[in-house]
Amino acid sequence: MERELLAPCGLYCGVCAVLIAYRDNNEKFKERLLGVYGLASTEQVRCKGCLSEDRFLYCEVCPIRDCCEGKGIEGCHQCADWPCDYIHNFPLPVGKKVMLRAIPAWRERGTERWVESEEARYHCPACGYRLFRGAKRCRSCGEAVDVD
Repeated sequence: MERELLAPCGLYCGVCAVLIAYRDNNEKFKERLLGVYGLASTEQVRCKGCLSEDRFLYCEVCPIRDCCEGKGIEGCHQCADWPCDYIHNFPLPVGKKVMLRAIPAWRERGTERWVESEEARYHCPACGYRLFRGAKRCRSCGEAVDVD
């Protein structure tokens, strides 16, 4: 388990499209992400995880990570105030949906089992191909997917 991938908000970085595109140096995937995030260059599609020193530009200014750090907690799963306005007002609907699902699961399972369940969840139900958070269709078999 890589600590850098444990985003405090519950958006496990191991299934993040930005991290996957950067890690795999997949230029085609990076190009597709430009429009999703309103980026000017594929060089901006880079991240090694929320808790790394090399974060995606939007994650770099994340108020949720800062809030958890300020409270001295690992993540929202340890916060008595969850869900808060940071979650309710999160700008990406898929992200908000995942946080509302993931944080209770993280609380219930603990970190290690939660990571295992997130990694297991993001596979195509039809062919088993590994997916990323927000995927609508499997890149291998073309099947429509909804695993978030």
